[in-house]
Amino acid sequence: MNKAEEEQQARLERARAIGLFRYMLIRDAADPALSSRQRGAVVREIAAREHSGPAGEPVRVTRWTLDKWIRQWRAGGFDALVPAPRQSQPRTPPGILELAAALKKENPARTAAQVQRILRAQSGWAPDETTIQRMFRREGLTALAVPDAGPGRVFGRFEASRPNEIWTGDALHAVQVAGRKTYLFAFIDDHSRAVMAARFGFAEDTVRLAAALRPALASRGVPENVYVDNGSAFVDAWLLRACARLGIKLVHSTPGRPEGRGKIERFFRTVRGQFLAELTEERAARVPGLAELNRLFAAWTETVYHAREHSETGQAPLARWEAGSPFPLPAPGNLADAFRWSEHRTVTKTATVSMHGNRYQVDPVLTGRRVELVFDPFDITVLSVRCDGKDAGTATPHQITRHSHPKARLEDPGSGDDAPRATGIDYLSLLGEQHDRQSGDRVNYAALAGPGDAGDSVPAVSPDQDREQEDRGER
Repeated sequence: MNKAEEEQQARLERARAIGLFRYMLIRDAADPALSSRQRGAVVREIAAREHSGPAGEPVRVTRWTLDKWIRQWRAGGFDALVPAPRQSQPRTPPGILELAAALKKENPARTAAQVQRILRAQSGWAPDETTIQRMFRREGLTALAVPDAGPGRVFGRFEASRPNEIWTGDALHAVQVAGRKTYLFAFIDDHSRAVMAARFGFAEDTVRLAAALRPALASRGVPENVYVDNGSAFVDAWLLRACARLGIKLVHSTPGRPEGRGKIERFFRTVRGQFLAELTEERAARVPGLAELNRLFAAWTETVYHAREHSETGQAPLARWEAGSPFPLPAPGNLADAFRWSEHRTVTKTATVSMHGNRYQVDPVLTGRRVELVFDPFDITVLSVRCDGKDAGTATPHQITRHSHPKARLEDPGSGDDAPRATGIDYLSLLGEQHDRQSGDRVNYAALAGPGDAGDSVPAVSPDQDREQEDRGER
């Protein structure tokens, strides 16, 4: 007996057990010797009690159901009480289920929901998520799931009352691209869960953080609060200066107490399960650089994440965020100034200041004063000087030994590995093509800087400079 026959036999046995249960309930009430009044009293007494069902579970049966079963037994005997077996032929084509199983086997991190999305993107149709999950259990594929962390502490729930009240930011260690490890800097709106800023980089530093945050501020508006952890990039004085210039309250979470950070952590779990899970070593090896990785992520964000109803809010993240629009945007000049770096120095008796091995000449009237030097981290040959918060001219290069700030360094490339694939379905490329077809000339918030910044923008955070940085060694 094959597997299909065994399942059919099991269904028939369950149906007979149900028929026997029904007969045992009505056999006294179905006695032809009883009058209608007597039968009614017996039926009411049966309906008032709790009974042990076919599988041992407690059940109650109504009078109307008991009367129906009595009529069926009188008309057709015991066989009339046996329910028809459930549909034995699968409604989902076997080929689809085989493909779903192959997708799970080649990447155990994929959930049933993720496999369903891949099948729909591939063929335009997919079975229900529960159908796929049942198949996983039946085939023993649930054991392939990546183990999750154990239960942690439980904290109270909080949600901002309106869009752009709070942005929560963090960095995620991601995959290797072009032989180098990548990091995703992301900020989400606490009220809507919409992605405000997101960009992959080759380093977890302030330069890559600025590259993600500045375009978001230019296109999404300025939030009232920014909530971040205590990572080195988030505690840098540059971020505090930028927030202060734009009127943003910067709040750091207490070490060891992650209250308020659950939403960004949940978003990162979604990124791991739906985006990074598709970037296997072989697929990541075919990503030529950061530009393509960020393009694929923007496609996933706008095509999948922003368009799907969020389980907690009951709304699509982008639609919930847009409901609070319009949002005031920062002036281009103010935004450019906020994303410059600064350091303080005391002017010597010879009217010079030194910074990272370079020496500059300043206005002699500043001798002995404490001044603020404002600069582009990738070009420190030109400095703006401020004293007591007011413009004090430009520092003239006197002796230049380096042209960029030490923190604006580029990392050395690493190495990459390869691994085989099985199904040949490239889910991220499918999303990228779908996004290109749908978006047309829609603004890509994750990659565009604000207009009017060409003359005074910070190279670390503009799209053109992203490409220049890659040409200088980031690929």
